[in-house]
Amino acid sequence: MRAIFSNPTHTDGSADGTTGGFRPSRRQFLIATGGAGLGLMIGGALPGLGRAEAAAGEAAENLINPFVIIRPDDTVAVLSKHLDMGQGTAHGLTTLVAEELDARWEQMSPEFAPADASKYNNTAFGQVQGTGGSTAIANSFTQYREAGAMARAMLVAAAAEAWGVPAGEVTVDDGTIAHAASGKSAGFGAMAAAAAAMSPPSSVTLKDPSQFRYIGKATTRLDVKPKTEGAPIFALDHAPEGVLVAAIARPPKFGATVRGFDASEAEKINGVVRVLQIPAGIAVVAKSTWPAFKGRDALKIDWDESKAETRGTKELRAEYAALLDQPGKVFQSDGDSEGALAGAARVIEGTFEFPFLAHAPMEPHDVTIHFDGEMAEVWTGSQLQTVDQMVAAGTLGIEAAQVRINTLWAGGSFGRRAIYDSHIVGEAAQLAKAWGTPQPLKIQWSREDDIKGGYYRPAYMHKVRAGLDTEGNIVGWHHRIVGQSIVAGTAFEPGMVHDGIDHTSVEGVAGNSYRIPNFQGELHTVTVGVPPLWWRSVGSTHTAFVMETMLDDLAAAAGRDPVEFRLALLPEGSREAGVLKLAAEKAGWGDPVPEGKARGVAVHKSFGSYVAQVADVTLGEGDAYKVDRIVCAVDCGVAVNPDNIAAQMEGGIGYGLGHAIRNKITLTDGAVDQTNFDTYEPMRIDDMPFVETHIVPSAEAPTGVGEPGTPPAAPAVSNAIFAGRGVRWRTLPFTDNRGGAA
Repeated sequence: MRAIFSNPTHTDGSADGTTGGFRPSRRQFLIATGGAGLGLMIGGALPGLGRAEAAAGEAAENLINPFVIIRPDDTVAVLSKHLDMGQGTAHGLTTLVAEELDARWEQMSPEFAPADASKYNNTAFGQVQGTGGSTAIANSFTQYREAGAMARAMLVAAAAEAWGVPAGEVTVDDGTIAHAASGKSAGFGAMAAAAAAMSPPSSVTLKDPSQFRYIGKATTRLDVKPKTEGAPIFALDHAPEGVLVAAIARPPKFGATVRGFDASEAEKINGVVRVLQIPAGIAVVAKSTWPAFKGRDALKIDWDESKAETRGTKELRAEYAALLDQPGKVFQSDGDSEGALAGAARVIEGTFEFPFLAHAPMEPHDVTIHFDGEMAEVWTGSQLQTVDQMVAAGTLGIEAAQVRINTLWAGGSFGRRAIYDSHIVGEAAQLAKAWGTPQPLKIQWSREDDIKGGYYRPAYMHKVRAGLDTEGNIVGWHHRIVGQSIVAGTAFEPGMVHDGIDHTSVEGVAGNSYRIPNFQGELHTVTVGVPPLWWRSVGSTHTAFVMETMLDDLAAAAGRDPVEFRLALLPEGSREAGVLKLAAEKAGWGDPVPEGKARGVAVHKSFGSYVAQVADVTLGEGDAYKVDRIVCAVDCGVAVNPDNIAAQMEGGIGYGLGHAIRNKITLTDGAVDQTNFDTYEPMRIDDMPFVETHIVPSAEAPTGVGEPGTPPAAPAVSNAIFAGRGVRWRTLPFTDNRGGAA
């Protein structure tokens, strides 16, 4: 079994997870009709699993709070306001509607909503439509359940009127509306048009969890079949008639600009249509992708690097290291850390290094645009629809309402498509504007463009000094971080930077759950010309590693068991303690470890979820090791789909191990050294351990699962290697360590 519901030693809370949703008025559930055959539309239709255009009569601009469409053929389309990039969001939202609608699973169809923050905003982001921070299910849980319940109520009312029976006698089960006494029954589609005349109830009653048929159960993901069959559902596949493909030559160093260029050789290549300069670089427009790439390769460009970032990894590392020895801006101060450390019986010190990291999604960036001088239509795997819409509009000199964003399925993101400046869509808008005539244009990135294109997880360094008393208790902790702000200078800065502290730089250290006395945290925010971006689990990618490996170092110095040491620092009965105990129990913590094997543990809270992992590692000759198994315990509130949660834990663990084992982006004189999967090598199948996931049963409101599986993976493995060899690797990836005992 992939996902296992397990009762932890303790779990707290009993919220029913059914508050905080919308209470739509009649106007907010406008029914679009154009005849008896159109169907009930609580929502509007946009391209979904292979659908290229909205169905007739399903005009999204005529609908408010659109989530559900019921078509005459009984199909129930659920419009996802969030991008699905493989994490299963569309499946999860469809599950919520199907549950309250009492639909048949086979009739459900996930599709994507248009870009309209007034209707589809992420409630965790404010008036912004977008996906990120593992918020999709959390901010939609009640909203989509109520949408399903409302649709059910309207169908029941329509059937009751049609059959002349009391609504209370009408039942809905497995996609069929029925009246037992009269023997009458109908599918959803047959009643959809009649339901248009029904007034929606002012409120709905949601199911008790004991009644759940889909929530908490494994259901087949509806995107598996089209993906397996190679259906053209991704942005990469989108090719409207007459489309031309562009490849852009971008600066080899961040911040460089074009001084001049010679396109004569590029223009000779068969298939190249035109070469033109745009703010992003030099665009080669061709009849297809290959001549566009070949034409770009043939360009001769004189780059002006006077304002470019020219420092390399070596120089940046030296600057960061120097700052580690200087006081920084305080982000947390509890007690007197310096005084406590001065009086400690023993002080453990560690310096940690983390490189730039690329996201490397399987599908490189691509965006198609058609601009007729007044209206623009964009097709892409849009993760921040509102930002994409605004940037395209600003570039083209039109209003945001004149830009239609068609969200298509995306082949991965890990944060890369959630771009604060929407530079990918911005490039497309620049090209469309420069092109000057109505023409579908597609910008296609290569793998090399993606790996070398920046917007990386920033590089960080940490320095920690922690002290123990004579009985092995922590008496003080001083933590200094040096790194680049992700949001400084962006529209996100006002909400995410406070008193000069970028929360994404310190999350996981600031406000951690451990009861550590005399704790002080400081931050140096540096300015680097390399564009940064959030990367799966953001700040916790480095903070969890530092916190969890330092705790193991301290436990070893105190002669105490790492699990017991942590439990003593966590509040009794906390959810962190619950997942830690559960993972330890299921992994056989405390049992003898065979010769040549080692075991390590880590626990971390991120995005509202609690995850503990125990790693079993085989130790080989020299520095060789192999991660054999990771036992994962997760408490994420109500488990909407346990199989998908397990899949996200597995994927997050693989991602976390990737950056621990070998991933890094380095610079030489400001130029990126890595180019493709040969030099930025992804996880291999033989790197991936067996993963066993245990889900804590919970009535708490659901929280994120897309990112929380990543942070504990690397420290759990590091702690296992430390337990087996007594050597601590504090530089990631592990291949960069130069040895040395803790």
